[in-house]
Amino acid sequence: MRAPSNRIRGGGFFVAQAPPTTSPSGEGSELVMTEQMTGAQSLIRSLEHAGVDVVFGIPGGAILPAYDPLYDSAGVRHILMRHEQGAGHAAEGYAYATGRPGVCMATSGPGATNLVTPLTDAHMDSVPLVAITGQVATPLIGTDGFQEADICGITMPITKHNYLVKNAEDIPRTIAEAFHVASSGRPGPVLVDIAKDALQAATSFSWPQRLDMPGYRPVTKPHGKQVREAARMIAEARRPVLYVGGGVLRSGAAQELRVLAELTGVPVTTTLMARGVFPDSHPQNLGMPGMHGTVAAVGSLQKADLIVALGARFDDRVTGRLDSFAPGAKIVHADIDPAEISKNRHADVPIVGDCREVIADLVVAVRNDQAAGREGDYAAWWAQLDRLREVYPLGYEDADDGSLAPQKVIQRLGELVGPDATYVAGVGQHQMWAAQFIGYEKPGTFVNSGGLGTMGFSVPAALGAKVGDPERTVWAVDGDGCFQMTNQELATAAIEGIPIKVAVVNNGNLGMVRQWQTLFYDGRYSHTDLQTAPRDAKVRVPDFVRLAEAYGCVGLRCERAEDIDATIEKAMAVDDAPVVVDFSVNHDAMVWPMVGPGISNDNIQYARDMAPDWDDED
Repeated sequence: MRAPSNRIRGGGFFVAQAPPTTSPSGEGSELVMTEQMTGAQSLIRSLEHAGVDVVFGIPGGAILPAYDPLYDSAGVRHILMRHEQGAGHAAEGYAYATGRPGVCMATSGPGATNLVTPLTDAHMDSVPLVAITGQVATPLIGTDGFQEADICGITMPITKHNYLVKNAEDIPRTIAEAFHVASSGRPGPVLVDIAKDALQAATSFSWPQRLDMPGYRPVTKPHGKQVREAARMIAEARRPVLYVGGGVLRSGAAQELRVLAELTGVPVTTTLMARGVFPDSHPQNLGMPGMHGTVAAVGSLQKADLIVALGARFDDRVTGRLDSFAPGAKIVHADIDPAEISKNRHADVPIVGDCREVIADLVVAVRNDQAAGREGDYAAWWAQLDRLREVYPLGYEDADDGSLAPQKVIQRLGELVGPDATYVAGVGQHQMWAAQFIGYEKPGTFVNSGGLGTMGFSVPAALGAKVGDPERTVWAVDGDGCFQMTNQELATAAIEGIPIKVAVVNNGNLGMVRQWQTLFYDGRYSHTDLQTAPRDAKVRVPDFVRLAEAYGCVGLRCERAEDIDATIEKAMAVDDAPVVVDFSVNHDAMVWPMVGPGISNDNIQYARDMAPDWDDED
């Protein structure tokens, strides 16, 4: 059996789940429970023992034996999705909301292959996911049987681990291992492919009381010497920065991060995947770094003499042209996945461990240094950064033609709905505006597809997040292009009584692609006009308000700035049905600041053809 990879940044926000030692009925762990049943019954019983309460899926021939006992399960709710991709993203949203692995289920062949996108998405963003797929019967495997696909082979590069189960007696152990692997170490997706004859076969059910996985031992405790060296470097640095990534969110280390930041006085940047893990209102928060980051955040990394990377991976969207990134900085890199350390940027001090434990140990080491009189002086550094924040803040201009500014729509959404809601973004311009113009004060309140950049993520992920945390207000912030990829899940939301709210930032185009065509292709708008909000507004294809109503949702439209607040408040007043709001916004609005593709972060522009004056910062 292939050993599962240790692929994680942190591991406490997504809490590692050991197999339960008691049955749902409360029987003691000293009893070895055996019972005669089919493999399909064993699968459902295993899910119950693993603590699963919701499965997102679509039945089909190879997985159908499992759906029969699922019908009788009192503990597992099944939500019938309209597309397997939606099932996978809904499971991701559930994982974000609960900290537990999300579960999706599909049949063989096309059902399983439709899970490839959400599995890849979860893999790149370290989201714990267990996908269960049916497979053709064992004698048909390898024969190109009807609806056969080698889903284990297909998903090997995009899952943390996967299993092909051919024997019914292996089902409980495999399910227990799958949940342990998905949620421990660096979280990620695990696929369990079960042959149809294994589901139909008779077996004795026995839930494992312990797991024997000698090849899988994620390291969580950092090496003390490395932590002490990092503390020494922080004290000696003149221009340090905390570069905080999604691993800090995953490990549940928001509180520890705040203690470290306030103890040291070091500036903080939070990546797209870490928005909310450090409050936006905190005076030490410089904002988001990267291609569409703030000038202050990008400039702080470029001018730093020390970067302390916590659960971040130095991806290309943050570094820009790698050979010009932070040329004068030493690097402390903490990550639970040793494969990430020095992968893109050499680490002067590598620290392998769970981010929560790393930061907690680092706080102790810094306090010891400060007690011994070793403490950094960053007054001059903060003077530089404060000037960048003052001179180059995030902003936007209203459109000359009186149309809605998308930035204003999203900013008012955040202000009116507040920091306790969950905002689930799609991918593109609206995603960047949601990251920029909504204030995030709490971890887990911003959900998006970061590494893969999956259009269609928002609606099903919002649905899953609402299922995982029904009392929380959940807004999907989507674009008109993304929305059309998975909006069939509105039917799921309406029928299942899942009252999500969807803000469609509708500029009638594939907005980010159009922005690049404007900037880099001489305004040649090749195949980006979606006709969802034509400039004459006479014919909308589709009309999102009528589409929402056809799916059993409430449909609203806002086209004037003076109606933004009233429209949002009207949507918020609906709590018994999903709501879709079509915000028809300016076609030509762009995301700024921007670091163009393949160029240095030194060349960031805060508006078109307008770049910061770095000379005053040296």
